[in-house]
Parts: sequence; C-alpha cells; structure tokens
Amino acid sequence: MLSLNKSAVDELNYLGESSIPFLVVINFDKTYIDIIKNPCKDTSGVKFSILENSKLKHTGNICFDMIQPIDFKSYKLKFDYVIEEIKNGNTYLLNLTAPTKISSKLTLEEIYNITNAKFKLIYKDKFVCFSPERFIKIIDNEVFTYPMKGTINADIPNAKQKILDDKKELAEHIMVVDLLRNDLSVISKNVQVTKFRYIDEISTSKGNLYQVSSEIKGKLDNNWKSNIGNILDSLLPAGSISGAPKKKTLEIIEKIEDYDRGFFTGIFGYFDGKSFDSGVLIRYIEKTRDGLVYKSGGGITLDSDDLSEYDELISKVYLS
Repeated sequence: MLSLNKSAVDELNYLGESSIPFLVVINFDKTYIDIIKNPCKDTSGVKFSILENSKLKHTGNICFDMIQPIDFKSYKLKFDYVIEEIKNGNTYLLNLTAPTKISSKLTLEEIYNITNAKFKLIYKDKFVCFSPERFIKIIDNEVFTYPMKGTINADIPNAKQKILDDKKELAEHIMVVDLLRNDLSVISKNVQVTKFRYIDEISTSKGNLYQVSSEIKGKLDNNWKSNIGNILDSLLPAGSISGAPKKKTLEIIEKIEDYDRGFFTGIFGYFDGKSFDSGVLIRYIEKTRDGLVYKSGGGITLDSDDLSEYDELISKVYLS
C-alpha cells in the first residue's frame, strides 16, 4: 500500500503546526496530492464548500441526457471474481466501482452550483464532486468519522425500517464500522462508536434517498496539528470505499476494476487553522477526452446479490 509523498506530509505537518489554513486534495491511491494554502483567497480554479447541515430540497427535475453504464454481463464477471476472493478468505468487504458514460448540457461549474451536498468540490475544470460522506472531522482534539453504508429509496413504504432490518445491509455496515474503528485506533485513543446506524435523508434529482450512517470518535494528542500529514497518510485510502482487510482488498481492486479511479474515492479536506474537516470524493463527475464520466459503486459481501449491486451502482448516478 503506497504512502503519501514525504515532502507533502512534511508540508501538511508544517502548515498544521503553523496554523496556516489549507485545502488538500488527494487521489484514491495516494499518488497525487495538491495542497493549496489559504484556499479561500485562491483563484486557481478550485472551489469547495463544506456545510455541516445540508437540508435544502433539490429543485427541478435535472437529468442527464444520456447514461451508459457498464453492461451487466461485464459487471457480473467482476462481481463473481470478488465473491470468489471472499470465499477464499482474501477479503470480506470490497467496494466495487465502475465508470458510467454520461452526457449533459451542464458544465462542471453549473453542476457544482446547482447540487446540494455537505461536501462539494470543483477541481480545475477536471472534475466536480457533491458528496454526502464525511471522511474525518477533527475539532477540540477529537477525531470523528461517519461511515455510510446502506441506501434505500425513501418513497418505498416503510423504507426506514426496511433498510434497518435488512440483514445484508446490517452485516456490511458492521464490517465498515469495525474497519474504521480500527483505523481510528491507529491515530487516536479511547475510540468508540457514539452513534450506530442513524438515517439521513438525501434529496436528489431522482427523488429522496435514505442513507444509513454511524458516528465513531477518538481522542487525539494535543499536538495533532503538527502531525496532520501523518494522520491522513495513516488513514488513507478511506476504509468505506476500499474494504477489509484493507491491504489485500486494495490489491484485488487494482486487479479487477480495470480502470483508473483517479481522484474518485479520494478525499479533500480543509484546515482553517484550528480544526479540520474533509469529505470522500464520491458522487463524482470527471471530464475526459471522450466526454463526461460518472464513477460509482457499492460494497460487496458474501451475502450480496449481483443484480441488486448492479442496480445500486446505476442508482448512484444522480445529481443531488
């Protein structure tokens, strides 16, 4: 598993120790990191927004002109390979993703402006992200993470109870909570799950969704600011969008996905001089030479159903 560039880690540690605000953007496999000092004054084509509460309803019926996902036969080959790896004991939770070709009359900046999400980023006209998922938050020497696993259409009768009673979703959620609890224990003390499986409502262009999350927190040393680079290096890639055990699962992902995730499922974070907050780069649209690509996926466990997982991959291609 790759580590972040040492000079980048040292720079993050210096900025943290000096209480200098910065924005950091890191791709999935940690091979690229961009650090922007005083980003609120920056004009380099990078815009971001981090909102603690994002409760606005989606306005209008904004759809993509075309959606062309991976075909089910190709997806099933990858899915079946993952299931075999699970049966062989090499992984027990793997986040399988794929690119979907889309077309839209909207520019990346227009998508950034109209979407409603807790974590939004547009990066140099290369990609836009409108993510509901936090990576970590650090405030008052405490670190928090909020794994999200379990999504259901809110219009389904008794949807909240159905998603909470789903045994497959429960098992997957427990796995990722355990994974992130272990991750936090590497960088902090007194790690505990403070909220288990609560539900947020997300408004999208396709309707409302219920998303199941948990809250985990730990206690950091007083000098965490001067170690913020090391903290990020230790935690990445994010467990919720890789799997467990992380090292072997990442090897399987590299072999089976057959495309470059790039910044998708990486993270971006903002340090204001006192605290740090960050989002996982999901709900992600990338500009390529061949047009726009929307990347999405979901967690695979032994109890997963291929068609259901394929449908989930496609259902996550939306504007929030």
